[in-house]
Parts: sequence; C-alpha cells; structure tokens
Amino acid sequence: MTVADPTEPSVQSDGTYRDKLVAVEPGGNEFIAHEDRHGHPRQLFWTWTSPNLEFATIFVGVLAVAVYGMTFWQAVAGIVIGTGLGAIAHYFLSARGPLHGVPQMVLGRLAFGFKGNAVPAVLMSVTAGVGWFATNSVSGAFALSTLFGIGPLAALVIVVLIQTGFAFFGHNLVQAFERWSFPVLAVIFAVASVMILTKSHFDAPAIDGGVGGLGGFLLTVGTAFGYAAGWTPYAADYTRYLPATVSTARTGLFASLGLFLSCTILEIVGAASVTIGPALSDNPTEAFTSELASPLAKATLLAIAVGAIAANAINIYSGAMAFVTIGVKLPHHIARALVTVFFGVAGFCIAWWALADAAASYEAFLLIIAYWIGPWLGVVFADQYLRRGQPIAAFLYDRSYANWGGFASFGLGLVVSVLLFSNQEKFVGYIARAVPQLGDITFFVGFLIAGASYLVLCRSKITAERTAV
Repeated sequence: MTVADPTEPSVQSDGTYRDKLVAVEPGGNEFIAHEDRHGHPRQLFWTWTSPNLEFATIFVGVLAVAVYGMTFWQAVAGIVIGTGLGAIAHYFLSARGPLHGVPQMVLGRLAFGFKGNAVPAVLMSVTAGVGWFATNSVSGAFALSTLFGIGPLAALVIVVLIQTGFAFFGHNLVQAFERWSFPVLAVIFAVASVMILTKSHFDAPAIDGGVGGLGGFLLTVGTAFGYAAGWTPYAADYTRYLPATVSTARTGLFASLGLFLSCTILEIVGAASVTIGPALSDNPTEAFTSELASPLAKATLLAIAVGAIAANAINIYSGAMAFVTIGVKLPHHIARALVTVFFGVAGFCIAWWALADAAASYEAFLLIIAYWIGPWLGVVFADQYLRRGQPIAAFLYDRSYANWGGFASFGLGLVVSVLLFSNQEKFVGYIARAVPQLGDITFFVGFLIAGASYLVLCRSKITAERTAV
C-alpha cells in the first residue's frame, strides 16, 4: 500500500503562520507542522463558549416548552441530558487534535476510507457551511433588524459579510475573535439571563397543544443533543494547532466544558422565557428581548448578532475544511479560503429563504442534524476503540486506503434509524408511527446500530492492519 506520511513537507505548513492574525491561513486540511503549533488547552473554553452565546442556543429551550409541551423542569432535565451526551462526544474528539495535528474530517478517513469519507464530509460541509450558517445568520439578522430598525435582508447582508470575512482569513483570526467576543457576550447574556430567570414562573403548567409526555421529553433530549453534537464533526479542527505535548485530558475538558455550560445555561434561560409570555413570532429575537428593559434589550440584541457571527465564523471555516477533505483539486495555498467564499454565498441564499419561517425551519434542522451525526459518531468511536494504540499517520492522506465496512455501517445505521424512528412533518418512521409516544429517538438508534455494525464488520480488518504495521 502506498502511504503519505503527514510529516512530509508536501502536506504540512512551514511555521510562518504561527503568530499571524490578519493573514490567510495557508493550505486546507494538511498536517500542522510542529513549528506552527501554539496555544494552551484553556483557550478552548472560550472557543466553544462564545459561539454558543447566541439566540439559536436560547431557542432550543424555547422549543422544549413552547412546541414540545414540557414544563420548565422537564425541559431542564432533557436539556442537561442531551447537551451532556453531546459534550461527552466533543471531549473525546477534541482530545485527538493535538496528537495527530489534522482536522476532524481527515481523521474520519480511518473509519470510512479516503473515498468513503466523502459522504460524511459532504454532509458536514453542507450542515455547517450552509445549514448552520444560514440558521445563525437568520437570528443575527433579526437582532440587527430590531436594534437598528433596518430591513431583515439588509441586516442579513451585513452579518454574512462580517462572518465570512473572519472565516476567510482562517484559524488564527477565528480563534482570536472567539477570545475577544467572550467577555462581552458573557457579561451581557449573564445579566439578561438573571433578569429573565427572576421574572419566570418555574412551576407553570405545560402549554396546551404541545407534544407532551415521553415523546416531548425525548424530542427535547434529541434537539439538545443535535445542537451540542452538531459541533463534534469540527472538534479537532480547533485543537490541531495545539502542541503535541499538551494534556489530552485538559484539551478535551476545556472544549467540552465550554460547550456544555454555554448550551445548558442559555437553553434553560430560553425555556424559562416561555413561562413569562409568548415566545414564537415572526421575529423570535424581538419576542425574547421584549421582556427586558430597553438598555439591556438593546445590548442583548447586539450580543445576539455578535454571537451569531462567532458561531458562523466557526461553521463556515470548518464547513470549508470538510469540503476540501473530500479530495477536490484546488489551488493548494488558498483552497480552504476559496471554498469559504462559496459557502458564504450559498449560506446567504438559504438564510434569505428561511427568514419567512425561522422557527419551523430550525426545529426540523436540529433533528435532521442528529440523524446523521448519531451513526457517524457510532462509527468514529467504534473505530477509535479498535485502533487504540495503533499508529495511524500512514493512512490519513493515502488516497488508496479503503474501509467500506465503515461506510456500510454508517449507511445501515442511518437508513434503519430514519425509516423506523424519524418523526418529521414530511416523513414519520414506521415504529414512530405505531408508537408516537416515543417522540424521535432516531439519533440514539442510529448511533447504536452503526457502532455495533462497525465492531462486527471491521474488527478483523483493523487487527490485520495492526499486525502488518
């Protein structure tokens, strides 16, 4: 088998990017040279806190009470469980970045093979670079529209241009923006959260017309998981620049802690806000901030816009990275930057379309993300378990490396779980149709089926590779 060692100069940066901010990051998905490594695990706390200090996070909690029919305390339980599961996955995937120095989707080539990995890479690039980009752009646009009294479309153009600019320059500027925005976002959202919580009625009964019961609870868990786990295909993208000598435990801990705390707190605040007054309207951000005094409401609207930009700088950066990982031939030194511009335009078009019905689009989007990420995580974790202690560098850039058992396991987990358990307006799975009180447990089933299938189909292959090395 012909291999490509990721320590060769042809697939690594040269050390000149290390201390630059306003400079286009060279290359795309190459191995990061040890000369270019920098930073500390603690920086990951704000890397993964800032992008979740935004309205899209709050709206997960809003959905739990306003749509899924949960009481406040039922929503809290579902949010903690779903977010906790996503944060655990984020811990393990983030920890691998410093060890291997490559993006998350490059590591995915181990489980799927070079060509098979194109499917999850495309799903991730579309989910992040278009789907999440559009979703967060909408909330940022609504916030700017309300704050400055301008049309939503004009506000959308402003938000898209700013966040695409950050992602175009790449890793160092994105990381710096997350650090700069963290104290501003943390203070404003902390004050707004306290004000919302002090006005809330924690013992209010469930809203009539919601899903309710076990189904509503499982939908809450699935939605919270979909939001948190939506970041997992990016995890190593933001830890691969750390020196290989840093603690993997600290790396995973700071990344997962920032994700868990920011998501859990703001989603709980979103759930609490529904107990005060109407939460769903043509402009959800305005409905949320209407409960706040004018100066704080304006500051919160500004924070919502900045938070959307913080989230989308990461979304479009990693979406472009995943697309480059497919193996498309582009100019080597600006491959990722070129794809970033493309996704910025595509995301703008989708966001423009979604302005008309943001709430319904967001609910379906969160669950659909979980549909493919569940089986993807099952395959990735099963592969990581089977390869523990095995040298893997030789496989990462080898275009001939195949692992069709991983692709088959992913496909089996995705298709079976969706056919049986999905619960969407356009399609209800056969078991979900017969037992509607299950809500939507597609991602749980997909994870288990895909992971178990991989352990059965790929154990002998990986054992043989271990012996051959």
